[in-house]
Amino acid sequence: MEQFLEQSLAFKGLVVGAWLAVLFAAERWRPAAPAPAVRDGEPGGGWHRLLRNGGLWAATLLLSPLVVLPLTAWAAQHALDWRPSWWSGPGGLLLDLLLLDLLIYWWHRANHELPLLWRFHEVHHLDRTLDTTSALRFHFGEVLLSAAARAGVVVLLGIPFVSVLVFETLVLLSTIFHHSNLRLPAGLEHALSRLVITPSIHWVHHHARRADTDSNYGTILSLWDPLFGTRSAISRRPEMAIGVERRRELGFVGLLLRPFQGGSRPERPRAAAGSD
Repeated sequence: MEQFLEQSLAFKGLVVGAWLAVLFAAERWRPAAPAPAVRDGEPGGGWHRLLRNGGLWAATLLLSPLVVLPLTAWAAQHALDWRPSWWSGPGGLLLDLLLLDLLIYWWHRANHELPLLWRFHEVHHLDRTLDTTSALRFHFGEVLLSAAARAGVVVLLGIPFVSVLVFETLVLLSTIFHHSNLRLPAGLEHALSRLVITPSIHWVHHHARRADTDSNYGTILSLWDPLFGTRSAISRRPEMAIGVERRRELGFVGLLLRPFQGGSRPERPRAAAGSD
């Protein structure tokens, strides 16, 4: 099992690393929106921002082989044996992927609606620029909470480890894509948005206005938000402010400490404001 875990981690890292490198270069060649100006009192942008995001990513990379992957493997080994025989093979894998994508929609939504989860998830949203590195910017506490929640789902639903591994790889590829600042042809993005989450959909989710931040929760497939009434009617605009309403970006240490500090999230407005 240990050798399989190492090989699985190496394969996922190779695929995700290549995809990240391609989109990182492409979004700087054809950006959809310029980087915002740094506000007074905020840490620097540019390479300073990349180092902040990279530091948060490094923490999650350490957790993956030490905690996340072994915990998921353990959960798969102890999964309840109740699944019918037809829920196996390629068809079973597709069903697992569909079910896991539905569950991650609700988990993402819970991260916005439950104060404890939002304390950690806010670190991801405080980024005032949206690009591929935003997809790697998560607090290690959120990663641990997500791993624990996923382990519980794996045990209860009897999901095989290979299904989780494939799904997690697809999640990373999708997340890097829909956080990217890549300018796609309008026709192509519109066609893709009928099936998967695209940058134009997820950009609205990062709009620094809570009415929009609390919408567009999908990760891979774009069908869940329309189905559950959480798809924003707002269209992406290059000048949209990215971040958290009435919150400023923090330095690296500040981001690590943010979930453990006081302060509540601003109340959800009764109606969306008419302007940024």
